[in-house]
Amino acid sequence: MHRLLGFSQNKPKPDLQTAISSTESRADATQVKISRLDAELTRYRDQMKKMRDGPGKSAVQQRAMRVLRQKRMYEGQMEQLAQQSFNMEQSMMMTENLRNTMATVDAMQQANKDLRKTYGNLNVDKIERMQDEMEDLLEQSNTLQETLSRSYAMPDDIDEAELEAELEALEEEPLEQELELPSYLQHAASTGAMPEQPDFVDELPPPKESETVAAEGEVRAA
Repeated sequence: MHRLLGFSQNKPKPDLQTAISSTESRADATQVKISRLDAELTRYRDQMKKMRDGPGKSAVQQRAMRVLRQKRMYEGQMEQLAQQSFNMEQSMMMTENLRNTMATVDAMQQANKDLRKTYGNLNVDKIERMQDEMEDLLEQSNTLQETLSRSYAMPDDIDEAELEAELEALEEEPLEQELELPSYLQHAASTGAMPEQPDFVDELPPPKESETVAAEGEVRAA
């Protein structure tokens, strides 16, 4: 039958987006018709305002009633087309959500499979043995460090009480600070003699005994 009517059986069926676009185009065409009928009704209304009651006005009223019925019919079609477009949009949204859900489920299943494969390659007993071996190696390392840090010069029979008493005695002794002597005092300190004053002292040195006796003789002679 389709072959007789000229339809091709291999023609792909329209998807929802194509159907929505076709419905919206039909709705736009119907809206154009309604606008044209509104303009015609406006013209008939203006004519009837200017006409008196009679056969002529009745004829205009009949035409206006026919145009009004057509307008009502097109408005009903507009409502149906709008509802169809809305239903198809809802179906398309549900289909898209379902596709996204299926993609999420597939991704989760693949991730679960990968996790099982990864954890299936792990041997818990082998990991525990490795941890035990690491613990043994750490203990051996600590033992080796203690052995290498052992002191050979420290006797084993040292009395800790004697060491503490000696430490307290050292703390009670006053600290003696060694002062560095000038060069002109170092010789006197070693021999015990009084040093001569340096040249930069402002006071004059005391007169010698021979000079004092001579001075007293000059005074008496005078």
